[in-house]
Amino acid sequence: MKKMYGKVLSFVLAMAMLLTAAPFQAEAADVPKVNKSDIVILYDNDVHCAVDKYEDMKALKKGIKAQTKYVSVVSCGDFVQGDVIGSISKGEAIVKLMNKVGYDVVTLGNHEFDYAMPQLKKLMGDLNSKVVSCNFTKTSNNKTVFNSYTTKKYGKTKVAFVGITTPESFTKSTPAYFQNKNGKFIYSFAGDAKGKALYNRVQKVVNVARKNGADYVVALTHLGTESVTERWSAQSVVKNTYGIDVVLDGHSHSTVASMKVKNKKGKSVTISSTGTKFANIGQLVITKNGKIKTKLIPITEESRYEDKSTADYITKIKEEYDKLLEQVIGKTDVDLTSKDKDGNRAIRNAETNLGDFCADAFRYAMDADVAIMNGGGIRADIAKGDLTYKDMIAVFPFGNYGCVIEVTGQQIMDALELGCKNYPEESGGFLQVSGIKYTIDASKPSAVVTNADTGMFEKVDGEYRVTDVQIWNAKKSAYEPIDLKKTYTMAGTNYTLRLQGDGYTMFDGCNVVKDNTMVDNEVMSVYLKDVLKGVVGEEYKDPAGQGRITIINKDK
Repeated sequence: MKKMYGKVLSFVLAMAMLLTAAPFQAEAADVPKVNKSDIVILYDNDVHCAVDKYEDMKALKKGIKAQTKYVSVVSCGDFVQGDVIGSISKGEAIVKLMNKVGYDVVTLGNHEFDYAMPQLKKLMGDLNSKVVSCNFTKTSNNKTVFNSYTTKKYGKTKVAFVGITTPESFTKSTPAYFQNKNGKFIYSFAGDAKGKALYNRVQKVVNVARKNGADYVVALTHLGTESVTERWSAQSVVKNTYGIDVVLDGHSHSTVASMKVKNKKGKSVTISSTGTKFANIGQLVITKNGKIKTKLIPITEESRYEDKSTADYITKIKEEYDKLLEQVIGKTDVDLTSKDKDGNRAIRNAETNLGDFCADAFRYAMDADVAIMNGGGIRADIAKGDLTYKDMIAVFPFGNYGCVIEVTGQQIMDALELGCKNYPEESGGFLQVSGIKYTIDASKPSAVVTNADTGMFEKVDGEYRVTDVQIWNAKKSAYEPIDLKKTYTMAGTNYTLRLQGDGYTMFDGCNVVKDNTMVDNEVMSVYLKDVLKGVVGEEYKDPAGQGRITIINKDK
């Protein structure tokens, strides 16, 4: 009976993950006015499968093309992952949508690698646009996997598009995907301790593009402008290179209409970023007299840009799966949140009740002593009321598999220490926990040492910020101090425990008890239905969680 239930649930989830919400009615917005001699480049970044709004991009493209024939559409990465339709189709549905819009050039974000290298290459092969990344190379010969740049001609004007992908991709995707069977990295992003490898790679490509006749160089970057590794930020690349006219950026989900940064030779360079999930569409205009202007076009619920053929295509997909997604599988008596009391995102640097719920799902559904869940993998809140497959999938859209490994107390300590390395700054690797209680002493500097090239964990070289770690003893129904030499069973996603996601190398070589059992959203559904008997109760009522993570000396 359980096996049959599992098969049915897996089937329903697999079918259900194809998409959600019906389209809404909105007032058609006016297309921005441009001159017939203008070169107009529409851009996005970090769309993360916001499928509805590809209609807006197509409509803007058509509207601007009616004013000038010099129009292109480009993306700065992270388009195939991040929501239901991307997950179940492994990016293929998104690529089809982008082909319908007619993208001209894209660069790779770290989440383009989430379906592993064979699928990445298939997706980029199916995409009817140029794919550029000057620093994604094979270590065996230092040659780029895709083209470093491409040049488009607008009348007599040549514009080169140079792609740059963040070296954080090693830890912000799945590290194992960049390695061979022996754990050796066979791909590189030109990362090093000072950033010079990346700057040199970019400069070399820009010089070649200029030599080959480019009048303008537009960098399509997935680097980020805030809360990223500083030496690999968009600003740092600009400051340490020359010859780039404008940077269209992604990765940090920043909303930047026009940031001015001086390059290595003192020339001002514009950096622009649209936010995430089509909150805005960017518009770069290169005028006849060489003036460069960027602006953001808001895409709101009240005002949309309409293209019927694209809208019909999206609606057809949604209608096919909407009934499955809306099936009620339980209810929650409380709001489960990733935010703090002020409405700010907290799950990447503090405990929340949603984090507790997700970690509990792995521990109970997979029968382990403890469980961890990276905050960056929890992507949506759950409102009080009925729960559906749609809710489960929205929280866990990535389709990571659950697994259980055997770990020592010392490995648990190292993992918790890596998770709070950036505190109080956010980190996608911050750990929500189950069966564990611990304290973070914010007055202590992080002693975590990571590899300068890859960002992977190497060791803790100094005093731990993490203290008073306790493990739940089910037999005694009580927490007790962690035993660094004892072996515990730990549940989580294969992303963290098996594939070194977010740099968690301390689990490499651990004995695997269970692997590839259930996808993450199925783990949560099983916990809800089998363990909680369909009801999330008052034990999760506190938005700040159950007191598993204590943070002291916050202001020091």
